[in-house]
Amino acid sequence: MLPDIAIETKNLTRRFGDFTAVDNVSLIIPAKTIYGFLGPNGSGKSTCMRLITGLLLPTSGSIRVLGMNIPEQTESLRLRIGYMTQKFSLYDDLSVIENLRFIAQIYNLDFHLGKQRINEQLHAYELDQRSTRLAGSLSGGQRQRLALACATLHKPELLVLDEPTSAVDPENRRDFWEKLFDLCDQGTTILVSTHYMDEAERCHGLAILEGGKKRADGSPNQLMKDLGAQVVEIGGDNLRQLKQQLIADTNVVSAAQQGTHLRVLIDNRIEHPQQWLQQTFAELMQNRSINIVRPSLEDVFVHCTGEGRQ
Repeated sequence: MLPDIAIETKNLTRRFGDFTAVDNVSLIIPAKTIYGFLGPNGSGKSTCMRLITGLLLPTSGSIRVLGMNIPEQTESLRLRIGYMTQKFSLYDDLSVIENLRFIAQIYNLDFHLGKQRINEQLHAYELDQRSTRLAGSLSGGQRQRLALACATLHKPELLVLDEPTSAVDPENRRDFWEKLFDLCDQGTTILVSTHYMDEAERCHGLAILEGGKKRADGSPNQLMKDLGAQVVEIGGDNLRQLKQQLIADTNVVSAAQQGTHLRVLIDNRIEHPQQWLQQTFAELMQNRSINIVRPSLEDVFVHCTGEGRQ
């Protein structure tokens, strides 16, 4: 394993009885980057994270994290990672500072170092004015900052975040990501799962998961560049009816209405999609605008997952 690789999995598989939650997933995640798992609920994101952190045993395949074999060296790994779950998992009936002190004890930080780190975290995550408030009385964004402060209290080399922004507003999500970039700049590798396209586009690299399988892997820009379809926006009236007629054609990967336009993915086998649409659907295309546009990560997601492969 190369020293600049934080996580490497080979043919990682996890079954629960007859159900395969993670199916033959191979990943190489560079150190000091933000890497995302993008996928719908039930796609295997959380299971992958639990396997990587040693919380679950794989059915087959291999895992190396920070140079250690998992699950064999899980106990050593736990002192070097931080983990933040989707659901707030700290103690509502403890104050902000009491939660931080409890985490400091879990990681065996000595009294003076623990006190220093707690003060640094309170300041960094803008919680110093709320240190005596009960965690259960905090707003969603404040609870999220407290959870991140606790997860990074011991300065982990790897930070694992399982859909950490699912319950907060857009402004708090943006601020949260600024904190993640700060941590990354300081040398922390971050593994984050999300189903928000704007968050996925912020990652240095990401894997698109569906049904436990890896459907695509790469940087957001590369994934958009390699999209196996061209994107066309069609304007005009009666877009709902137009959509139903277009998706009946096997060359149309998907179609979705966005405001006053229909966004259509057309298979790359069609070299000139505008002309093809005008010829194949001559009557339907009369008095309509037809423009080829830049792909988005959502287009990639649709093309890779079930909707785009039906």
